[in-house]
Amino acid sequence: MLPAVICASCRARFLLFAALVLGSFSATPGQGTEQPSQIRPLGPPGVPAQFFPLPRRPVAGIVAEEWATEEARDRDGEAEQIMNFLGVGPGMSVADLGAGAGYYTVRVAKRVEPTGRVLAEDVVPATLWKLQERVSREHLDNVTPVLGEPHDPRLPVRSVDLVLMVHMYHEVAQPYGLLFNLLPALRTEARVAVIDLDQPTEQHGTPHALLLCEFHSLGFRQTHWGWMRGKSEYFALFKPPAQPPKHEAIVPCSQ
Repeated sequence: MLPAVICASCRARFLLFAALVLGSFSATPGQGTEQPSQIRPLGPPGVPAQFFPLPRRPVAGIVAEEWATEEARDRDGEAEQIMNFLGVGPGMSVADLGAGAGYYTVRVAKRVEPTGRVLAEDVVPATLWKLQERVSREHLDNVTPVLGEPHDPRLPVRSVDLVLMVHMYHEVAQPYGLLFNLLPALRTEARVAVIDLDQPTEQHGTPHALLLCEFHSLGFRQTHWGWMRGKSEYFALFKPPAQPPKHEAIVPCSQ
């Protein structure tokens, strides 16, 4: 059973989107808007977005690169307890989707050394540039930034044992495409872990019933679910389907 995470004062849940934008324009001279060559999609393109149904619920905007301060989350023991529960250890290949500022990326990278790796995926190039600078400063050579698309994580085929989706699922504009195009990247016995708030997507959460419906529509099976931080935040774990569905047969869910 997943240990309860004790609630602490989590300040700065959501930073203004303007701060992120301004941060991206305070780059060093000559950086411009071109993405560094090392930050790019790593996997082949999947099924295009137009072949999937649109979600029948609001999609939250990306307003910050971190959900709460890392200090507050560490005081709660969040990453430590989650990694212990998931058995994150040396040699594992982990994808951190919506990696943001890298809270899980840097902690998982240290756990999976020396032979494991972390694929830190995001759809915002400026966020990945900043994350690349961070992992370089911290000498985390086993982290690879990956530029994804809202409907496609663009991960290498059969490349990951574990996928983390932490406080980002409500921001996914095309959840059916994302989950469908994620499937080829999963190795045998791979798992997908989701952490989110149990509230409407327009309030930057994902109701648990909605999460279940959307994952079930792709054939995923929930293997664990539990509360965190005083029954406001949850942890859900899924196993992928043995036989992926046909994308044209996906039926969208309602919030």
